[in-house]
Amino acid sequence: MSVDGWNTLLVLGGIRSGKSEFAESVVADAPTVRYVATAPAGDPEDTEWATRLAAHRARRPGSWTTEETAADPGRLAEVIAAAGPNETLLVDDLGGWVTVLLDPAHQPADDTATIAELAAAVRASAARLVLVSPEVGLSLVPTTPLGRAFTDALGATNRAVADACDAVALVVAGQTAWLKPAAIPTHPATPAGPGQADVPAQAGPGQGAAQPVPGQAGPPTHAGTGQAGAPDEALPEVLTPAAPAAPAPAPAGAPGQADWAAPTMALPMVATGLVIQPGMELPMPDDYTGPQAVDRLATLDIPGAGLGVLERVVGFAAATQGTATPAPWGPVRVLLLHGDHEGGASAGATPGESARRARQARAGKGALARLAAENGASLQVVETPTSAPIEEGPALTGEQVESALRYGWRLAEQAADAGVQLLVLAACGAGTETAAAAVLAATAGAEPPAVLGRVMNEQGEYDDAAWMVRCAAVRDALHRTRRSPREAKDILAELGGGDVAVATGVLLGATARRVPVLLDGPVGVAAGMVSRDLAGQARHWCLLPDHGGRPGVRLAADVLGLTPLLDLRLDLGEGATALAALPLLRSALTLAAGLPVHPSLGGGDDEDFAEPEPAGPGPTSTDPEPEFAEPEPAGPGPTSTEPEPEFAEPEPAGPGPTTVGPDEPVAPGRRAD
Repeated sequence: MSVDGWNTLLVLGGIRSGKSEFAESVVADAPTVRYVATAPAGDPEDTEWATRLAAHRARRPGSWTTEETAADPGRLAEVIAAAGPNETLLVDDLGGWVTVLLDPAHQPADDTATIAELAAAVRASAARLVLVSPEVGLSLVPTTPLGRAFTDALGATNRAVADACDAVALVVAGQTAWLKPAAIPTHPATPAGPGQADVPAQAGPGQGAAQPVPGQAGPPTHAGTGQAGAPDEALPEVLTPAAPAAPAPAPAGAPGQADWAAPTMALPMVATGLVIQPGMELPMPDDYTGPQAVDRLATLDIPGAGLGVLERVVGFAAATQGTATPAPWGPVRVLLLHGDHEGGASAGATPGESARRARQARAGKGALARLAAENGASLQVVETPTSAPIEEGPALTGEQVESALRYGWRLAEQAADAGVQLLVLAACGAGTETAAAAVLAATAGAEPPAVLGRVMNEQGEYDDAAWMVRCAAVRDALHRTRRSPREAKDILAELGGGDVAVATGVLLGATARRVPVLLDGPVGVAAGMVSRDLAGQARHWCLLPDHGGRPGVRLAADVLGLTPLLDLRLDLGEGATALAALPLLRSALTLAAGLPVHPSLGGGDDEDFAEPEPAGPGPTSTDPEPEFAEPEPAGPGPTSTEPEPEFAEPEPAGPGPTTVGPDEPVAPGRRAD
């Protein structure tokens, strides 16, 4: 949850008020939800009650899991306390829980202590938690002792839980009124203030710093900030993703209503949140500052031919920052999307391997986490919906696609609100490359074998049989959808799946907030292909450091106009290549921002370069000079003021003479221009 400053929510309402439907809509965007049912089964002959329960079950998406706690009133507090920070719980409802609490089968019991235990579990919950409860305090006092006991116990429970929750909503006749806090803004209007840099974007007021990393002693450390221990023990800041539920928008004209999207446009909103639709008008990078920054490089005091292909990095950063003197990117966040694809798309994948990689990243371990720590980047592991076999039917439902797009958008928003200046999009999951190949085949007209890379098993050997199964899955999926529309959301639903849909939302949200994105791998470029129909501006905010040797990435890069900068041929998982290249990209921006204008163009001489003393120790030097004061093996000679010993007779000290051509030794005193 963790949206707009709250992590736990109590939803109150009368009978048939719509409280359960509202609570379900709040968590609809979460990738997975654990539904905690508290009500007892009731009398088997009570068909009306059975019908109510069936209606509740029918509304739950198939991806939700259900847990029953009616057998023991203390079980609910245990479930909430044991839930992890990556889980979303929906408890429906506390009225059923109080019914079990007052059941004679559980008496005698200390009702006050049990309610206090529940409130304590809610207050300490690390999970995203929504609780539903009837509001019966507005009715007449019951005339029976049992009725009075129930209303008293439920009233005490509601008060205790409301006090423990971050937010409380009251649903009356289908209309929602926020009781705590008094008004919840739809989007944050101001960035984090001083001292909040170490708080994750999704952490609300009073939530403190990031959640501890499982298996890691103490709070998570921040790379590059003087963490204790040896350098190889540095861990990235690992964040817990928030489920991007969207409360009802503020009334038109309310202060801060659309500040998060300014100065782009008033994006369409409905009661459930943002509407992502084709043809959205999102911002473009600056048309002028990019070329100006590249032209400015020719005036700087840069030795040799300059930055080469890295000039494109300077132009990209200048355009996205809106200045001809772009600065190296500051806070960086890595979004690792984890979601598997079922069926033939994942042929040859080791079962459970992607989940292991995701757990490894959450613990701050593995190649991606180490590279993130080296770059001082935060790492956020995002669970995406599991995709159904594309050869048999749609990978996602239409509702799942909408939720995934909004989820990705909100992730980008949270990063921008936290001051992140660059996003790195990564993915891990069985069958991700197959789904990306299917998207490329549908959007670029490519043949599946031409864009689907070879499959390597856990022994490091190529599995051609698995590759053929994957190609067949893409072929069958394309044949199944040959008469289907080729609109963006249709492609995501039929072929792309959860990770590609969330990645598409990330690109759109980052574009709306003017945050550049480093793409690295099939999922990112597939999302770039799909995003063209929703907002063509998104690709202009993307940079592709390397193609990774993947044929699908090469094709998509050509279609999107994203020329890869490097050819490192790393194969460390999606996202790792971008992080490995990031120091080089930052170095180019550092030089572009810090070097002075060449003296021939009016720049001043740099006095530091006119100091020959480091080439030879002087008689008055007080520094210990073991590295510079030991020329004895080369032959002690009289002290010279000329810096020529390095070029004069180097035979005993090292390799042969420096040359500027095959047969042209450099003469003493000549510069190798």
